[in-house]
Amino acid sequence: MQLKPINQQVVAVVGASSGIGRETALQFAKRGAKLVVSGRSESKLAPLVDEIRGFGAEVTPVIADVTVFEQVKAIADRTVEVYGRLDTWVHCPAIAVYAAFDKTKPEEFQRVIDVGLMGQVYGAMAALPHLKREGRGALIHLSSVLGRRSVPLQSSYCTAKHGMEGFIESLRVELQHEGIPISVTSVKPAAVNTPLYNNALTRLGVKPASLPPFYEPSLVADAILYVAEHPTRDFLVGDAGRMIDVLQRLSPSLVDFILERVAFQLQRTNQPKSEDGPNNLYEPIPSHDRIEGDFRNLVIPSLTDWLDKNPALKWGALVSTVALAFLAAQAFKNGGQI
Repeated sequence: MQLKPINQQVVAVVGASSGIGRETALQFAKRGAKLVVSGRSESKLAPLVDEIRGFGAEVTPVIADVTVFEQVKAIADRTVEVYGRLDTWVHCPAIAVYAAFDKTKPEEFQRVIDVGLMGQVYGAMAALPHLKREGRGALIHLSSVLGRRSVPLQSSYCTAKHGMEGFIESLRVELQHEGIPISVTSVKPAAVNTPLYNNALTRLGVKPASLPPFYEPSLVADAILYVAEHPTRDFLVGDAGRMIDVLQRLSPSLVDFILERVAFQLQRTNQPKSEDGPNNLYEPIPSHDRIEGDFRNLVIPSLTDWLDKNPALKWGALVSTVALAFLAAQAFKNGGQI
C-alpha cells in the first residue's frame, strides 16, 4: 500500500478548531497539502483559516457538528467539490466528562459517545466512498491510550475510545478482504497538553487533569502526518502511553492496583471549578481556540515516537538489546568470562 506525499494530498481535518486538530491542520498546510478544516464554531475556525492562508496554503472551512451524519458527510462532499478528490481524512473531535460513573447523567454519557464514538463512525462512513473512488488513501482516527486501558473518573470517554478501536478493527479487515488499499490508523496519545481539560464538564469540584506526564500537541500532529504517508495500524504517542500499554498486556490487575492508588488524586488540579462552569459538552467555548493547555510545566519529550518513525533504527536497537542480553547471560554462565 502506497500513500501520496503530503504535498500532493487533499486532507480533511475534522475538529480543527483547537488542540491537536488545529496543530495538525497547520502542519499539513506548512507541508503543502490542500486542506478542508472543520469545527462547530465559525468564529474559532476563522483565525485558523487566516493563518493557513497567510503562508500561502489552500484551505476551505466547513462548519459541522460531528453528531449529525449529514453535516459530517457535507465535509467530505465539500472536499471533493472544491479539490476534486479526498486523500486523507483526519478525525479528531472529543469531549470529556470527569465524574464517577454513578455521578454521570445518562444524557451526558450519551453525548460523549455521540461525539467521541459516533462522530468517528460518521467520519469513516462519509470519507470511505470518496477514498474508494480514488483507489487509495488514509483514514486516521484520533483515539487514546485510554482505548487500551480505561481509568477511573472518565468512564464515558474511555467507553468512546474502546468503541472506536472496535469499529476500526472491523473496518480494517473488511477493507483488506475487499482488496482496497486504504490505510486505517488509530493514533493513541498519552496525556496531551491541550484545552480538553479546560473544556471538560467536571464534578470533581476542581478543573480536571490527566495522569502525568504530558506531551505537546505537536508530537501527536507529527505522528498523524507520519501515518498519512506511511501506512500504519496503530501509533501510540508518548513513552508513558507505551508503558501503560505494556503493563496492561502483562498484568491488568497490577494496573488496577496502581490506578486505584494514584489516579483519583492525579486527575485533580488545585483550581476550583463547579459543574456549572464553562464546558463544551453541548456548545463550543469561544475563548478556547488554543493549541496548548495549561500543563506546559508537566510536558516531557518522548524517545519512542522517534524510534517508531525510524523502523530500521528501532529494530536495530531491539536486536542490539537482545544481543547484549544474550552476551550477559553467557557471561553469567561462564562465571564472568565471555
